[in-house]
Amino acid sequence: MLLLIKRPLLYHWLVTVAAAPGPRGVPGDSGNYISSFLNFCRVEKGLAAHTLEAYAADLERFGKFQRERRCEPGSVAAEDLGAYVDQLQQAGLSGRSIARHLTTIRNFFAFLVREGLVENDPAERVRGPKQWQTIPRYLNRGEVERLLEAPDTSRPTGLRDRAMVELLYASGLRVTELCRLGMSDLDTNNGVVRTTGKGNKQRLVPVGKVALKALADYLATGRPALLKGRACRYLFVTARGGCLTRQGFWKLLAGYGRKVGIFHGLTPHVLRHSFATHLLEGGADLRSVQVMLGHADISTTQIYTHVMRSRLRETVEKHHPRA
Repeated sequence: MLLLIKRPLLYHWLVTVAAAPGPRGVPGDSGNYISSFLNFCRVEKGLAAHTLEAYAADLERFGKFQRERRCEPGSVAAEDLGAYVDQLQQAGLSGRSIARHLTTIRNFFAFLVREGLVENDPAERVRGPKQWQTIPRYLNRGEVERLLEAPDTSRPTGLRDRAMVELLYASGLRVTELCRLGMSDLDTNNGVVRTTGKGNKQRLVPVGKVALKALADYLATGRPALLKGRACRYLFVTARGGCLTRQGFWKLLAGYGRKVGIFHGLTPHVLRHSFATHLLEGGADLRSVQVMLGHADISTTQIYTHVMRSRLRETVEKHHPRA
């Protein structure tokens, strides 16, 4: 039986539960099935830890729903999943959040069918709510400039924070990728960073001269002052000599946003959106942006085509005789 426990321990608990499914086609223990699925995602698919934690949290919620309806994975029907979608909507989840839950459930049942643990996939024909594509929030260039100037570079932590914000805006890295960068991942001679993204896929991302200068200043004085002779393989460190976490950087960035008058919704992902948006505004092609962002599918990158559409309109208005 799947227990409700504190989320930080959830994934670790699930993957250590003994996976002992019942006979073929016979409903078995839901917790064992989830444990087997998460192990498959971790070992064979190589998914990142935070992705596995999201899967575990989604399946925890679905497991509670199953217990309320007294149905095991082998007896779940499409009607049950429809009722689950209704429950998520009534709980106030957005269309995007519900779609993510359904993706988790589809992957879960596809795994169970492939392994012969259940006979039918109830998620095959279940559709989620229609999603409206929202334009990602991004900063204009003036806001970015104010944000980049916010850290106090007379202090070691300010040099670190300035280097992190400069690098994030210059490369479009995800915040987890940024915080996990090692010293060996930065190649200042060639002006690139090597990062490991979703699915443990590595990519090289070019870094501009301004960000490289901020990194050089941090490495010359800021990082040694923070470490005080201690060793650490991570690029961005704390005064305790450890790695700065994504949660820690998130709070720092929000604080700098408040300092320069950017109060609402400033997250590391907003800077990632700003990176992509400003590249496209400058004339970069969508395929290049896809590679730098580390998107597996270009359809994910196409959310930024609002920029291309606005640029096309400006071109028509400027050059067409009857615009």
